[in-house]
Order: sequence, then structure tokens, then C-alpha cells
Amino acid sequence: MAKEITLNHDIHSKNLEQTPSGSLEVVLDNVRSTFNVGAIFRTADGAGIAKIHLCGITPPPTNLKVHKTALGAQDSMPYEVHNNCIQLVKRLKQNGKRIWALEKTDISHNLQGIKIKPEDQDTVLIVGNEIVGIDPEVLTLSELHLHIPMTGIKGSLNVAVAFGIAVYNLLDID
Repeated sequence: MAKEITLNHDIHSKNLEQTPSGSLEVVLDNVRSTFNVGAIFRTADGAGIAKIHLCGITPPPTNLKVHKTALGAQDSMPYEVHNNCIQLVKRLKQNGKRIWALEKTDISHNLQGIKIKPEDQDTVLIVGNEIVGIDPEVLTLSELHLHIPMTGIKGSLNVAVAFGIAVYNLLDID
């Protein structure tokens, strides 16, 4: 006879105060898909991200499709809407934030093995548009470029999938 398993989605593996994620902020640079934005909200909530910055054409959670995909995460996840990503990133840098970009570039580092440490507490992770990626000027403002190693034919992952892989790897959430 098979053992009965009860699902409990209310159990958290770690207390938020015990994880470094509480100060990590995320910038969505012109992410166009409502479904990707909703999925990122759910993942950010699950990882304990402090705030999401929505830039340019990125739809806010008031959009019904984002709202539907986020499944309530939009209610607990702080966010701000910004017209200009470059101005936002410059302001964040002036406020002492460390800017990291999730983008494959000629100077990017494999994100495997890179973890957010106590000295990285004021870190902002930027993810970009599904087609063109992060704005090149925003990339020049970023102190660290990170990429996810790819071994298949395609050169990139869906932005929401890549975000989830990156955040859980960087925060070492188990």
C-alpha cells in the first residue's frame, strides 16, 4: 500500500530573516510578456526578494494577465514602476547598490558558484527583454555580468526561467 502524502504549501524551508534574500532587489528591463512578469513575481515572492522594479514596457501587476499568472504574489511583493531603466540604475548606484546583470556578454561570468554574501546585501539583479536582452547602456552601468551556462542549440532561456535559476543559485536557497 502506498504511503499517503499530504501537500502543504504553507511550510517555508527557511525563515526570511535567516536568508540573504531580504535585501536583494530585481529590475525588469522592458520584459514584455505578462506571463513572464507574473511568473517572476511568484518566483521573487518565493525567494524572499525585497522589491521588483518594473521598467519601460514591463507590464505592472494591475494588468489582468500579470495578476492571473502571479497568483496572489503581487499582493505581497513590493514593486515600483519606472519609465527609464537607465535613470533608475544610476540612482540605485548612487544609493550604494551593487548592480549585477543576468546577460551573456563577452565579460560575463558563469553564475554557478557565485553567491550573494553579507557584503553583497545591497545587490540589484537586472533581467532584460525576451528578444534584445538588457539595454547596452544599463549593461555598462553593471559591475558584474552573469550568465547561465548553455549546452544546447539555443543560446538563452526564457527570462522567467532564467530569473528563477539565477535567484535560487545566487541566494543558495535549498
